[in-house]
Order: sequence, then structure tokens, then C-alpha cells
Amino acid sequence: MTETTTGATPRPPELRMASGLIQSLRDELITDAFAYRPLPLMRTDGPLVRRLPEGIRPKAAYLPHAVVVVTAFFVTMLASADNQYGGPPVQFVVLGLLAAGPVLMTLVRPAGAFWVVLALTTALSVFSDRNLSWPWSPSTFVATLAVMTFVAMRLRPRAAAWMWFITLVYGTALPILVGGGDGGAVAPMAFFSAVALLVVTVRNTRREARREVIAEREVTAVERDRRTLLEERTTIARELHDVVAHHMSVVAIQAEAAPYRVKNPPPELEAAFATIRENAVAALTELRRVLGVVRSADYEAPEAPQPTLASLDGLLANVREAGLRVDKTVTGAVRELPQGVELSAYRIIQEALSNSLRHAPGAPAEVEVSYVLGGLGIRVVNGPAGGDVPPSPGAGHGITGMRERVAMLEGEMTAGETGAGGYEVAVFIPVRSRPQPEEGPA
Repeated sequence: MTETTTGATPRPPELRMASGLIQSLRDELITDAFAYRPLPLMRTDGPLVRRLPEGIRPKAAYLPHAVVVVTAFFVTMLASADNQYGGPPVQFVVLGLLAAGPVLMTLVRPAGAFWVVLALTTALSVFSDRNLSWPWSPSTFVATLAVMTFVAMRLRPRAAAWMWFITLVYGTALPILVGGGDGGAVAPMAFFSAVALLVVTVRNTRREARREVIAEREVTAVERDRRTLLEERTTIARELHDVVAHHMSVVAIQAEAAPYRVKNPPPELEAAFATIRENAVAALTELRRVLGVVRSADYEAPEAPQPTLASLDGLLANVREAGLRVDKTVTGAVRELPQGVELSAYRIIQEALSNSLRHAPGAPAEVEVSYVLGGLGIRVVNGPAGGDVPPSPGAGHGITGMRERVAMLEGEMTAGETGAGGYEVAVFIPVRSRPQPEEGPA
């Protein structure tokens, strides 16, 4: 048995090229040809405009509009002075205004103005003499050149090429179809329009190239600044790691060796030094995990689990050994939360308890964790300090860090003194409920 595979026959390259050309014509001059596209104001930060007086400089932004209006006025005067149409003088003025209409139309609908000027030239050629310049009169000749130039300045180079080609075909085919004139005006129109469109295309190409170069320089400058910032942050991270890691290592070693320097140390002293050593080692490990990412590009972070609210009892036991009386209250149905919420909640409670130890020594503290329907509530409150509070450099950084964590999770946070003289930190972190899978029919 023989299998046959049927499929679409590929189109010839010539047909694909013709289809692409027609599509480009549709995109440039047909689709939304009469859409409202007002002429933008000219920039006033150029080298020439900056030399103008300050009173005239803002008005220089309307220079392109003024050029279009002056050109339309010139076309009107040229049509009014033309006598090949015949008739009363009022008719000359009307014809001049009609010829100037497409020029003014380039201010708001550039692509449509090109088709209008061709239609207007066709309509006016019916009333003109069939001379060598037919189908263009002097006014429609200038109007067509002006419209093509103004439109090419606002559209892409492909539009300029299509306008030149369409005008050339129009000037050649109209005398043949109508049977008047010899098409002698096609050559001047083709020459002058080609020169004008070529100049405009070169100008647009250079401007686009300059714009791309400027954009590339801006991107390069941003990337350079970002690279410099990363290098500075890497340097700071390395210095911070080296300095802090050295001191934390010394603390851990001294805490481990301290009990052996005292003959028959009490168990409480040994437990205190053991706690100090454990905290120093834990802080050193966490410091290396956080700073190691920016210290070197090939650093591999240790695969240690991030703390969660399940580790909260260990944190409370740790601060109790440090001398803080703290109670914990959990309300609501305990459930597993997203990892980012769990980690941020743990860090917020950790920082709040550290602030209580630092700024309110001897005061009791209370931690409340509330699992609610829309998220997680946290409240850490401590009483007034039981004695003198030693000065603490860098005060306020912990609160700022907590606010940044809460803002990252789109939560809310309040922190301030209580009426009893203590301090309270209240946080609510929203948690989106996971969508349940829909059960289909059994």
C-alpha cells in the first residue's frame, strides 16, 4: 500500500514577492489612510533653536506647521494667477483653495492627503487645457510635490517609494485612459519628486540612525552604571563578609573555650556560652549564605532550609535564654503558607524580638500569630524597659527592613509606642487562597 501526503503547494517566489509588495502598500498608504495623525511640534532643544531669544524659542516649535501653511498659501496664489482654466476671478480663488486643501491636510491626515491630491488633480484636469503639462497645472504640480514631500517626512521610506511609483503610473496612464495630452509632464514630475523624496529619505534615515545611536548610548550608560553598582555592592559585600565573619568566628571560638578557663564552671555558665557559640555559628552561616551570592559569580549557596513559622519555638527558646520573657499565642487554623510569607513572618518576629532585647531590657514580650481567612496577622508587643537603655547605633534599620518585607508582600504594618510605655509592631500579610480544582461530573 502506498501512502500519499497532501499539503499546501508552496507559492512561487515571484508570487510571494508580489504579495509582500502589495501588503507593504496596504500598510503604508491604504490602511487607516485617513486616520487622525496631527503633526507633532518641533523640538526646541536643537543647536540652532537654542540661539533664538527666549521669547521666540517656544514659538519655534510650530515652524513645521508654518512651513505647510506658507506652502498652501503659495499654491493658492499660484492657482489664482493661472488663467488656463478660464472663467471669472472668483473661480481662480476657489480653485486655489481647492489645490491648497491637500497641502493643509498633511497637518492631520498625511496618507489621505496623497490620495486627495491625486483625485483633485484628476478633477481639475478636466477643466484645464490639454497642453504639455497636462494633467498637472502649475498649482497642482507644486501641490503634488509638496504633499509627497510632507508625507514622506512623516512616514517610512517605503511610503516615499510607493508615492513616487504611484505618481509615475498615474501621470502615464491618465493621458492614455482619457485620451488627452501626451504625458510630457511625467518626466518633470518624476525627476523633481525623485529628488525631493530622495533628500527626505536620506534625512529620515540619518535621523533614525542618530536616534538609534543615542538610544544605544543610553542603554550602554545604564548598563555601565548598573555594572559599576554591582561591582561596588560586591566589594562592600566582600568587605562586610570578611570583617563580620572574622569577628563572629572569634566570638564562637572564645565562647567555646571560655568554660575551660574557669575551674568547675556552673552549668548555667556553660549553657550560656554554648548558646552564644550556637548563635554565632548560626549568624555566620546565614551571613555567608546571604552575602555569598554577590561575593562571587560561581558561588553555590548551601542547601539549608529557610526558617519558617514552624521554627518559631526554637527562636523563642533562644531569646528566652538571652533573658527575654516572651509568650506566644496562636489563633486560627494553622496551615501552610507560601514560602515567602513564612520566611518574612519569621524574620519580622525575629527582628521585633531583637529590638525588644536591645531597647527594652528586662521587659516582657508577647508574640501573637493569627491565621485568618485573608492572610496572616502578626503582633509583637513588649512592655517598658526595666532599667537604663544603653545607646544602640543604627537604630531604626530594623523597622525599615520590616517595612520593606511587608511592602514586598503588599501587606500593612504599624509600629509605635503603646500607652503603657512599651512598643508594638503589628503586621498583616495578605495571602491569596489557592484556587480549588473544579470537580467534573461523576
